[in-house]
Amino acid sequence: MARLNVNPTRMEMRTLKARLKTAVRGHKLLKDKSDETVRRFMEFVRLNRKLRKETETEVTAALKSFLTASAANSPEIIAEAVSVPVRSVKLTSEISNIMSVRVPKITVEEGEEKEMYPYSFATVTSDLDVSVKKLGEVLVKLIRLAEVEKTCDMLADEIEKTRRRVNALEYVLIPDYEETIKYISMKLDENERANTIRLMKVKSMLEKG
Repeated sequence: MARLNVNPTRMEMRTLKARLKTAVRGHKLLKDKSDETVRRFMEFVRLNRKLRKETETEVTAALKSFLTASAANSPEIIAEAVSVPVRSVKLTSEISNIMSVRVPKITVEEGEEKEMYPYSFATVTSDLDVSVKKLGEVLVKLIRLAEVEKTCDMLADEIEKTRRRVNALEYVLIPDYEETIKYISMKLDENERANTIRLMKVKSMLEKG
C-alpha cells in the first residue's frame, strides 16, 4: 500500500474518490466474471475428462485389434486393406463466445459412408474389421475432444489474466486510492484547524487593539 504523489486539495480528493468508486465497481465486475468463468471452465474440464476417458478406451481397443491383425497378416496385406478411406468428414470451424473468450466451435458433417470394409474378408482376420469399425466410430469424438481441450486452455488463460487484474485492483490500486484519500483528508483537516487558529488569533489581537 503506497500513497500517490498528488497535491492535497479538495479537487484532487474528489477526483480520487471518483476513481476509487470506479475501481471498486470494476473489481466487483471482474470478480463476478472470474467466478463465472471458473464455473464454465470446470464444466468443460469435467466434459474433457469424460471424453478423454471414452476416447482412450476406444482407441486402445482399436489399436489392440489392429496389432492382433498385424501379427496375423503381412504388412503388405494390412497396408493394402487400409489404403482406401471408407469414411469422409467435413469440418467447419467457427468462433463461439464464452465469457468474452473467443473459443473454437467445430461442426462435423459426415459424408456418405462407403463400404465399411473395402477389402476381402478372406485376406485378413476379423480383428482388422473390429479395428476399422472402432476407429470410424471414435473419429467424431476425437474431434470433439480436441475442441474441448482447446477451450479449456483458453479459459484457463483468461482466468489467470482476470485474476491478475482483480488482484491488482484489490491489493494495489484500491488501497493506494484509499490511503491517498485518507492522507488528503488529514491534510485538509490540519489546514482547516490552522486557519481556525489564525482567525482566532487575529480576532483576539483586534479585540485587544
